[in-house]
Amino acid sequence: MNRINIKKFGFAFGLTAAILYIGCMVVMFTAGREGTIDFFNSLLHGLDTTSIIRMDVPFWEAIIGMIQTFIIGWLTGALIAAFYNAQLKR
Repeated sequence: MNRINIKKFGFAFGLTAAILYIGCMVVMFTAGREGTIDFFNSLLHGLDTTSIIRMDVPFWEAIIGMIQTFIIGWLTGALIAAFYNAQLKR
């Protein structure tokens, strides 16, 4: 079996997470409050998001959130790759 490059896998995971975050921003921007609530209610299997949807997110907060999401994604991907590599027979 081949080893996974931890940094590259982490980057791929982080970038994927950041793109999903941008997708969420696009939904909120284009669908409006009611459309956003409908979208996330259906995505989250009936969980009512009405009370937690906040549409007045400042630009700087969205950028910080995207960076944080990338970092968490990178760490998740790097850990998955490290755990995978640790299980390989030497």
